[in-house]
Amino acid sequence: MLEITPSLFIDEKEITIDFIRSSGPGGQNVNKVSTAVQLRFNVANSPSLPADVKERLTRLGGSRMTDAGELLIDAHQYRTQEQNRADAMLRLTELIRKATEKPKLRRKTRPSAASQEKRILEKKTRGAIKRTRRTTPNDFDT
Repeated sequence: MLEITPSLFIDEKEITIDFIRSSGPGGQNVNKVSTAVQLRFNVANSPSLPADVKERLTRLGGSRMTDAGELLIDAHQYRTQEQNRADAMLRLTELIRKATEKPKLRRKTRPSAASQEKRILEKKTRGAIKRTRRTTPNDFDT
């Protein structure tokens, strides 16, 4: 069981981990050892997550989400499978933890009369400054 929050747990059977060859530098080791990790978590069909968390996680996943509703996390930062596996699991838990936080509702507010007045006064002052910089054709006639 993977603990996300004290009240939310995910069964490790829901997570699929594949080891793939990593890209980038590393010499011959990169070409022969599958150290990178590709973690798959089916968000759409997960019985462990509430509906609102699934929705937020899908939005947070962005381009990491497949059409089938799976979240893909690639980890290839480290040179060993164990470290990359731990990194992928940590990134998954952090993403789900972030999805469990309900967004703060925004309440519409209107600008106060004083702030509107101040804004208009600043605009008029700025316009007056620009007006003094303006040249007229009569300024150069002598």
